[in-house]
This record gives sequence, structure tokens and C-alpha cells, in this order.
Amino acid sequence: MTARMQSGSVTGVVKAILHDPGRGTPLAQVRLEDGSKYHTVATEGIVEGGEIKLGATAPVRMGNVLPLGVIAEGTIVSNVERSPGDGGRLIRSSGTYGIVSAHTAKGTSVRLPSGRIVTLGDQCRATLGVVAGGGRTDKPFLKAGARLHLMRARGRKYPTVRGVAMTSVFHPHGGGRHQHPGKPTTVSRTTPPGRKVGLIAARQTGRARRARKRREASA
Repeated sequence: MTARMQSGSVTGVVKAILHDPGRGTPLAQVRLEDGSKYHTVATEGIVEGGEIKLGATAPVRMGNVLPLGVIAEGTIVSNVERSPGDGGRLIRSSGTYGIVSAHTAKGTSVRLPSGRIVTLGDQCRATLGVVAGGGRTDKPFLKAGARLHLMRARGRKYPTVRGVAMTSVFHPHGGGRHQHPGKPTTVSRTTPPGRKVGLIAARQTGRARRARKRREASA
């Protein structure tokens, strides 16, 4: 099937659009010609019962999967592979998309949602279109319980209490006449347990650190 996808195309049928509690993007269950099934990130425009094609000769249509080397410049893509066959690692969040910017001797350049441009191999595959679920973050939670269930599904701790809101016996940042740490919030890597709170072995603080975190999160 993989060899056929490299030289031609394979047809699949979208059997269902599913919700995964651990993610905000809908999933599409696709059945291929040989009867095998797989799940992938759904893109806008695909519907249950619709056909998608995978391969080098697949037409340029929303939801189809093609190698980056045959996708025209300026095409909107998502769920892009870092290395051929890994199933997709980039641009998978709801409502996001990338743009094929250039074809070079080193590979194909793709502009990520963050604005960063990465060069990937021509055999890396990408899905055409925008990831479904756009506008999901525009809806407010309204109740703390709704956010609690989301955090539990993702295995995260919630709610969390700020250290400055505690008393000094429970947190190094607690206590005082008003809510303030009262001491530097950066600590060494070798700081003993109980005191190791805040920015541990920080390389940067402030605006530069927040900008670096945003770049790492979007990459």
C-alpha cells in the first residue's frame, strides 16, 4: 500500500467523525481499499461517507493527502510529517494551517502558524486544508466544572493555587502584608526540596522568556 501511494493513489472512505476527550480537534476514521482503518486529524470540508485520496497522484482537494514535493506553492496544508511515514507531527491544532512557501534543492519549505518556516523532505506527506474545530477557544467555559472535566481528560492538575495566595508555612512565596513573593522567583537547580519553586534554573525571565515559550509551543 505504501509503494502504491508513492507512485499512484489510494482511496479511503470517511466512516465517522469522532471526538477525543484528550484533544480539541475532531478525528476522522478512514477505511482504505484493503479494509484497514486509521484515525487522522479531520480537516474542514470532509463529511461522513466522503472519499479522500492518499498518494502522489491524488487530486488537489480538501482532505486529500499528498507528498510535499508535489504540492504547489501557496497551498494550505495541515497535519504535516516531520519525517516520511511518521503520520503527521506539525500543524494539528484546531483551526490551524500552514502554507507551502517554496520548493528547494534541500526540500519543501512550509510556513507554520507561528510564522516560522521549516524545510522538510519532499516525501513527507501533508493533508490539504485547514484543521477542523476552528473557533473552539472563542467559547468561554462559563463554569469551573466544565474546565475541571477538560483538565481531567487531559491528565492535568486543576485547580491550582498561586503561591503568593498561601501562607508562608505552605509556600515560599506566601505570607506578607500583600501578595508578593518577597524574594527572587528564580532558584538554582541544586535548591533543596520545599524551596525549589518558581522559575527553576531559568535561562531567561520576563518578556524574552514568554516569547521563547510561545515559539516552542507553536513549533
